[in-house]
Amino acid sequence: MSEKVVLEAGSPAPDFSLVDQDGGTVSLSGLRGRRVILFAYPAALTPGCTTEACDFRDSIEPLRAAGYTVLGISPDAPEKQKRFAETEHLDYPLLADEDRSVLTAYGAFGEKKNYGRIVQGVIRSTFVIDEEGRVAHALYNVKATGHVARIRKLLEV
Repeated sequence: MSEKVVLEAGSPAPDFSLVDQDGGTVSLSGLRGRRVILFAYPAALTPGCTTEACDFRDSIEPLRAAGYTVLGISPDAPEKQKRFAETEHLDYPLLADEDRSVLTAYGAFGEKKNYGRIVQGVIRSTFVIDEEGRVAHALYNVKATGHVARIRKLLEV
């Protein structure tokens, strides 16, 4: 496998400005002063990604009450993100990283094993970013099922 970015706790989170499912722009620098959970998923409207996104949806109130802003990110176009949000009643921004530049900057796109083969793709990952824009936690190769419960336990939410 090739050399890729791996973010670590304490490192600056790469800034970004991306379009969400409603056509608005979300930038990490615009969220300074707030804690952010950014989760990277391979593809909207697929079974594993739906499970993970719905788990975040079902935990959104306690996460917000604890001061977290939840953002999903995938290479899907805004139109597909909108269908995903509407179909699954997701009430948080889904960001379109169609050129995969942000996913790559976070180390969430690159070579991965898929059914024993090495392929290029999104590496299911979650990043917790503190109020100063630094990475508090970087979790790579997470499983869709049960992941949000593990995040909540890690964050004591």
